[in-house]
This record gives sequence, C-alpha cells and structure tokens, in this order.
Amino acid sequence: MKDLLLQLCAASGVSGAEKAAAQTAASALGAFAQVHTDASGNVIGEIEGSGPHILLDAHIDQIGMVVTGVDAEGFLRIDKCGGIDIRTLAGHEVTVWGTEPLYGVVCSTPPHLSKADDQSITDITDMAIDIGLAAEAAREKVHPGDRVTLRREPRELLGGLVSSPSLDDRAGVAAILRCLELLREQRHSCRITIVFSTQEEVGGGSAGCASFAAGAEAGIAVDVSFAMTPDAPRHKCADLGKGTMIGIAPTLNAAMSRQLEKIAREQDIPYQLEVMNGKTGTNADEIAAAGVGTRMGVLSIPLRYMHMGIEVIDPQDVESTARLLAAYILERGRA
Repeated sequence: MKDLLLQLCAASGVSGAEKAAAQTAASALGAFAQVHTDASGNVIGEIEGSGPHILLDAHIDQIGMVVTGVDAEGFLRIDKCGGIDIRTLAGHEVTVWGTEPLYGVVCSTPPHLSKADDQSITDITDMAIDIGLAAEAAREKVHPGDRVTLRREPRELLGGLVSSPSLDDRAGVAAILRCLELLREQRHSCRITIVFSTQEEVGGGSAGCASFAAGAEAGIAVDVSFAMTPDAPRHKCADLGKGTMIGIAPTLNAAMSRQLEKIAREQDIPYQLEVMNGKTGTNADEIAAAGVGTRMGVLSIPLRYMHMGIEVIDPQDVESTARLLAAYILERGRA
C-alpha cells in the first residue's frame, strides 16, 4: 500500500493538466479492467458483469497554481488552481511545469525588511515565483497557463504514516485499486465502472460527465476528509488510523450510507461516521445529479493538513476503505 501511494503521489497532476498522474493511474488500473480516457481526461475502467452496475470514483487531480504572466524583472505572477492554502506558500519550493520542469521558490520578504505592522498576504495574485531568470529568458521557458506544483517528495513518516502534497486524492485512487485487487479472486455479478476523474479541485464537472456516460445505478465517491490535529475542532474531524469515514448527508442516499455502516460493523472493518448538513464537497454531489441521477455514498480517508504541501494519512485507513468498498460490491453482487 505504501509503495502504491508513493508511486501515485509522485506524478504531477494539477487540475486541467493531469496527464502524468492519469497515465500512472491508468497503468495501475489496466491490471484489473479495460481502460480508456474520455474527452474530459477522466481515466475510465470497465469490468463486465450481469448484475448491479456500480460506479467507483476518486479524483486524480491535485491543488496547485497557474502562471498568469512574467513581469519585467522575470518573476512569475501566479494564481490559484484549486483551493491551495496560501498561508503556507511564502518561501516554499515549487516546480514550474514550463517547457521543462523548472525549480522555483515562492518569493518571501526577509524579516529584517518587514515592518511590525506588516500583514500576511491574503491574495495569491500579490505573490510571485523566482526561477532565477531575467524576463526574456523566463518567457522563453514559461508561458501563461503553465501549472505549478509544491515541491515535496512523497515520504514515509515514523509510525507508518505517509506524507505528500497530492494525497488528496491519490489516496482515494489507491483505495479503489486495492479494492479491485481484493475482488480479483472473489465471485460476484456486479458490473463495475471505475472513474479516476479530473478537475475535482476546480468544480468537479468531469465526474458528472463520466457518470452520465456510465449510467450506473449506484456509486461511491472515495475522497479524503479532515483528520484531527491539535488546532482543529474536534467535532469536525476523525481520528487518523481508526478507519474509513462513512458519509451521511442530505445529498447522499440514506439507505446506502446505512448499508455501508452495517457491512463495516458485521465484517469488523474499522469505520467512523462523517455527518454533513448539506453537500459533501466531493464528486458525489456532481454524480448524484448527472443524467437521471445516481444513488450515491461517500467513503473518505482521514487526512491531516488538507491543501498544503504536507498532507498526511495512515495507509491503514486506505486499507479499511478498500475493504469496505469490496465488501459492499460483494454483497450487491450476491443479491
């Protein structure tokens, strides 16, 4: 599981420019399903079956930045591509995906030159990236629209935890791949469509397109959600290492949520409940409303430091998510 996570997270895939990440995921998915890519760049896998048609979704894109221009001094002007946390950006190392991958640093004012009443930057368009080149040379290598990723190698922490900027949602991709591995030797009648979807971090419309094309009768979106840290509100967070988070929300199918909870309890799969008062903020919202609609559930993997360069998960939670996905499919396929 750790090797799979590190492999998936190593590939770049900012929203709208997911090609490298999609190729990595498609290669892994090809061991289990017939794979193709649709017009939105979604990686689609199909496993034939005569029983219920189930859709499994996890998004392949990650948060990042986009170059908006090169100024007269050669600094790159930037904006968000997804909901990146700008509080953590000053002084950060980045990779600029220009004509070639370029090392850069986010500009930061030294404390010696800061005034006591200086406020933190609250608008990313006031920030810039230094790649070490003057304007003319920079413009030869970088163009408006080029993406920027936080430069962090996926790492294993003490205690078996894993850290990477792109665990949201490569951890969900890993959970679905592990689910398919668990199902490989099991007999069931389900037809399964797997969607590793693009552009979730900028609105999620691609998942709705894939869902419309698939026409599945039920689906589960696999994403990440908040894990407890010392500064986080306890009632909004789950515990790292204590199992997958089963979503309960008005936009989700209540019977599916309770069925997932029942299966987890009966099969001793670690789980936690995540109660939401409206939309889930995942692709389930788009998929549920696409076409004639799809009954949806959500499983989330607890994650610390969301939308920062140091996201952290426990691979055991990915495993429990995969086990519950597989158990749900087996139950539906035997009905």
